[in-house]
Amino acid sequence: MNYFSSDFKLGILGGGQLGKMLLYNTRKFDIYTAVLDASNEAPCKIACDQFQLGDLMDYNAVYNFGKQVDVLTFEIENINVDALEALEKEGVKVYPSSKTLRTIQNKATQKLFYVDHDLPTAPFTRFAYTSEIKEALNNGGLTLPFVWKSAQFGYDGTGVKIVKSADDLTDLPNVECIAESLVPFKNELSVIVSRSASGEIKTYPVVEMEFHPEANQVEYVICPARIPDEIAKKAEDVALRTSQAFNHVGLLAVEMFQTQDDEILINEVAPRPHNSGHQTIEASYTSQFEQHIRAILDLPLGRTDNKVGGVMVNLVGAEGYSGNVIYENIETIMKMDGVTPHIYGKKQTRPFRKMGHVTIVNEDLNEARRVAEQVKNSIKVISE
Repeated sequence: MNYFSSDFKLGILGGGQLGKMLLYNTRKFDIYTAVLDASNEAPCKIACDQFQLGDLMDYNAVYNFGKQVDVLTFEIENINVDALEALEKEGVKVYPSSKTLRTIQNKATQKLFYVDHDLPTAPFTRFAYTSEIKEALNNGGLTLPFVWKSAQFGYDGTGVKIVKSADDLTDLPNVECIAESLVPFKNELSVIVSRSASGEIKTYPVVEMEFHPEANQVEYVICPARIPDEIAKKAEDVALRTSQAFNHVGLLAVEMFQTQDDEILINEVAPRPHNSGHQTIEASYTSQFEQHIRAILDLPLGRTDNKVGGVMVNLVGAEGYSGNVIYENIETIMKMDGVTPHIYGKKQTRPFRKMGHVTIVNEDLNEARRVAEQVKNSIKVISE
């Protein structure tokens, strides 16, 4: 198949920052790319060959868009899976598959998948409605504390809450959910596995994630993770087994906990490029975005090792600011060695909205982490 400078069409469902960074590579390779998104302001709009407005949860919008392309991929999980299934039946290649996405879209189904495939994950209980949890607490079927997770449509800290007392349940939506045992962990780790359509597999080095205590968002991604080799090997093995269980094509980001006694438990997975792989643009031989394109088009996979140590800092909207965005002190951070900002192109900021990221590269990972702290304390995402 000739993908380059040809009439081949790649479709991307979702026009956010992940799609925009995929487009760095479709432009590099001159692959014709069409994007579907519900927002006229989508970051992808400026960089694709064809932009279409449409609701990703709407069957007809997804189906009709998919009929125009040869291979279809996505950068977000909230998509009409029935439409993807129909397209696959009619011969459109959809990577990752509708089957994978259907399992991952629902956190309860996702957790059951791990249990069925003997993959390590924290114990959990599934509930049809949040209101049933109180009864389970009363009759001893559930003990505090636990993590409440909405089964569907949660992302970046929404749809997740640590429940320490029954009062913490009061403001939660009454939806299908899981109550997951609270894991006392040393580290949150992530491994990105890439697998091509013909089965070539590569993993990126294990990264560790440092979280913001209030926003439940990643503050720093550090690559490689500062953990012993045998723990890294364990995490990599779990990630590979997970990818294999899904028979996954494309990228699969496997987020894991390293427990106090050095067990590895799967937290959740994302079947697409992921926040824990942004540093690969500057730090790796092949970025996660290029690798995703290579994998879904069944091209040879690129090298995944690091050229240099990398730390990634998320740029999120500062609290108390909503409106037209201003990046305060961006020149200050650009004076620092090894610092590259990526601005996603969202014109409107609001508290904790992901607006960009900054990568810091250095041969000395501790120095990169020190500079990352400086970056974090200098740049502010505010509004006019």
